Amino acid sequence: MTESPTLKLRLGAIAHGGHTVARHEGRVIFVRHGIPGELVTVRLTDSGENAKFWRADVVEVHEASEHRVPHFWEAADALRHRDPVGGAEFGHITLEHQRELKAAVAAEQLTRLGGMKAEDYNFPAVQAVAGQDDGLGWRTRMSYSVDAEGKLAMSGFRSNTLTAIDSMPLAHPAIERTGLYTMDFSGIERVEAAVSSSDDSTVLILLAESRPGAARKAARQFPEGVNVAAFSQQGGSAADGRGELQALTGRSWLQESVLGESFRITGEGFWQVHRAAATVLSERVMELTEPARGEQIADLYAGAGLFSLPLAKAVGPEGRVFSIEGAPGTHADAKNNLRELRQASVIRGRVERVLRQVARDAQLDAVVLDPPRAGIDKQVAAEVGSSGVSRICYVSCDPASFARDTARLTSRGYELAHMEIHDLYPHTHHMESIGLFVRR
Repeated sequence: MTESPTLKLRLGAIAHGGHTVARHEGRVIFVRHGIPGELVTVRLTDSGENAKFWRADVVEVHEASEHRVPHFWEAADALRHRDPVGGAEFGHITLEHQRELKAAVAAEQLTRLGGMKAEDYNFPAVQAVAGQDDGLGWRTRMSYSVDAEGKLAMSGFRSNTLTAIDSMPLAHPAIERTGLYTMDFSGIERVEAAVSSSDDSTVLILLAESRPGAARKAARQFPEGVNVAAFSQQGGSAADGRGELQALTGRSWLQESVLGESFRITGEGFWQVHRAAATVLSERVMELTEPARGEQIADLYAGAGLFSLPLAKAVGPEGRVFSIEGAPGTHADAKNNLRELRQASVIRGRVERVLRQVARDAQLDAVVLDPPRAGIDKQVAAEVGSSGVSRICYVSCDPASFARDTARLTSRGYELAHMEIHDLYPHTHHMESIGLFVRR
């Protein structure tokens, strides 16, 4: 195998996506596993002659940043592993500096894509989550591949190579305690693991078979008390409607509790990944949205009703909350979770189409948005703007799409009155932003 070329580079500023930016003979190189200011040797991982930019991984550090620390996970450490797995790309950086870098990325995206001027806006710092001193053990949802030997495995950034793993330090301890890394998953294509963020003793394992009968065999390896379910269709998912879950041991759902409210989450139905995220985001959305009794509010991309439920209770029987979600499995969870609140209308469909109808029939006072990483599209932004709502609370897991959508909303008569960022993905480049837009 031909050895990839290496270069000695001085790393520049942080960029969105977990990279630093370096330059070599006029060529831009996006480098992973470094820290701005370091002098390093990198191995080129993508260096086509006609490419607009190259990609590289740090393999040796000559002048280390004061913020560099030993990586906590060998499998994800580029200095010890040729093809480091993804999921902990900031593990070599102190948590405090990780948050500083994320704040810099958010500010850069808002100025470049959002059209905001640094001199006119005080960009926020990234807030740490209470009780997360080391940033480990926070993931309540995990997804694993299975290698040719039947062992759990993960792949690296832009890589199809699987690396068998014997731990995942970011995973919730209850997931690690099941012993799944020592098990044989031959005949299984994918393994999903989830634990209730409000009940550490309840773990759910989801198995996607590549060979009939493999799921039942794999399920017998788990200790008593672990719930195991299998998808009835190869490659299918209960969340996307292409498959149904069959409980093999225990049940195929988890019970979550947030601010005193109960939620049932089935299989792969969407739920916030960080163990504290559902509570943190619910508290902030309610405080920023300020729902009043009798108001009518649309909760777009509502998932299982995390925000819809407290919003519906706040507006009371005199008000209305429209909980809109496209995924059939997650929509079914929302119907179950909101079934006792007659002021809650749970609607499945494309957000822009449903919102158009809702805005035609109701006088909306506010909109809550929690879209997937891609953000909202132009049509959704247009429908939100046309609805005439006085305030929009936008929850985002991607600073680039949030910045782009900020420009779309400000062009339709709104201004970003408040923004905050929470570090709900420690040791990764991801962050969670919440913005409050008000009608000018």
